[in-house]
Amino acid sequence: MLSGLSIADPTEKLVRPSDPPFLGQGKLWVDSVMKSMNADQRIGQLFMVAAYSNKGKAHQDAIAKLIQKHHIGGLIFMQGGPLRQANLTNYYQKISKTPLLIAIDGEWGLSMRLDSTMTFPRQMTLGAIRNDSLIYEMGAEIARQCKRLGIHVNFAPVVDVNNNPANPVINSRSFGENKFNVARKGIAYTKGLQDSRVLASAKHFPGHGDTDTDSHKALPLISHDRSRLDTLELFPFRELIRNGVGSVMVAHLQIPALDNENQIPTTLSAKVVNGLLKNELGFKGLVFTDALNMKGVSERFKPGVVDVKALLAGNDILLFSEDVPTAIGEIKKAIEEGEISIAEIDSRCRRILEAKYWCGLNKKQHVEVRNLYKDLNPKSAELIKRRLLEAALTVVSNKDKVLPLKKLENRSIASLIIDDDVQCTFAKTLQQYAPVKTFSVTRSQIAEQEVELMKKLSPFNTVIIGVMNPKHSMTKAGGINVDMARLVEKLSKKSTVILDIFANPYCLTNMGNADPHGLILSYEDNEHTQSLSA
Repeated sequence: MLSGLSIADPTEKLVRPSDPPFLGQGKLWVDSVMKSMNADQRIGQLFMVAAYSNKGKAHQDAIAKLIQKHHIGGLIFMQGGPLRQANLTNYYQKISKTPLLIAIDGEWGLSMRLDSTMTFPRQMTLGAIRNDSLIYEMGAEIARQCKRLGIHVNFAPVVDVNNNPANPVINSRSFGENKFNVARKGIAYTKGLQDSRVLASAKHFPGHGDTDTDSHKALPLISHDRSRLDTLELFPFRELIRNGVGSVMVAHLQIPALDNENQIPTTLSAKVVNGLLKNELGFKGLVFTDALNMKGVSERFKPGVVDVKALLAGNDILLFSEDVPTAIGEIKKAIEEGEISIAEIDSRCRRILEAKYWCGLNKKQHVEVRNLYKDLNPKSAELIKRRLLEAALTVVSNKDKVLPLKKLENRSIASLIIDDDVQCTFAKTLQQYAPVKTFSVTRSQIAEQEVELMKKLSPFNTVIIGVMNPKHSMTKAGGINVDMARLVEKLSKKSTVILDIFANPYCLTNMGNADPHGLILSYEDNEHTQSLSA
């Protein structure tokens, strides 16, 4: 499955890109479609707008108008449900003269956007797995689910190297801080998707990992020099390009080392998109902008104006365009003024059509709604998820080889469940192996109940503490806090303490003087991690 995986020697400077899988595909079909389209229709192919299946008829009609009047090339489906999306996809495809390219942000599966669908592990959890074939399997299963729902592009994987723990927007969406691991995992995920004919997208070029600003809200500044960017941030993107990733999404970042023009976002920079990505790195696939409604670009340029600037920079598909009619007018003006040629528009349109052919859009597609929920939630996929979570479990410290617990007859064991109840899966599974007295407390109660907790737990020579994350948030707030660290520190002086964290690993930075005898990272809080970790 991963026989084609290739990671460059760290000292190698020459990039040997592999063509994306769709390049040059379906020449006869592409030729015929190109001949059937006028200039306006070819321009329309460059737009991918946001569609929702949880909004009313007014939204549906607005999307239909963009398809029928302005001939947009694709849709990115956002929040909603699978059945509603399937019905809308069938409707939108039926009224579109040229088949629509359908995309989704599905980094951890369809559930990132849709209810009633499966949630796979976050990429930071996957970063702890040694067997990359498991990630390939996940990619292939996510691709199967995408195809079942009429989706052709998954905006994954994230290959940002998350070297800033304070990053508010990438964080657990990254495979981690090691560029080689990020690249390997990204290639495995990509191949899983693309071997099943769903286009992958490496994001967020040229690297969004070392920011403490969310580009949805403002324009992040990355002040590193070119040498640092070459050796770290750009490394995973080079490797995915070498291994044939089909598309790249460009982030809204300010990086003076790449373009020192007045706070120009990378999305709108010809030096970054045309110069670095296409010419220097040799990328020949589809280049998507990040969403053009994000404050990183929308605060400086009006809808429509930002679109044409992104197009002139070298982007192929304008994602989340807010004003297609105005943008088309601006593009026509740019053509008249010689800023971009019709030949260049045609070249990008042709590449989009090649991708559509590769995705099977040369033939009529219809999403069958019968058995849809069952097909999107098979037990086989749940098994893949469980295997992934099991492979990710990490023993961070294990003093005197206390783990796994042995000689249970000599141990009096208590478990303290933080932010869950005594009947949670973790507690109940522990009790299958030995008599375990279970207590529970919320984060907010620890300080006021510390004395009482110490009194209750002191008679036990072994205390297992499960730090739960009931909201499933991946923030540091969902992990260790000062009160918790102090309690662990005090208990460790009296008993053997094993701390199991079902939360973001960055919360370990809040451990203070806490030094448990055993420390386990389970990364996420769900039925699988609770039972497997126990």
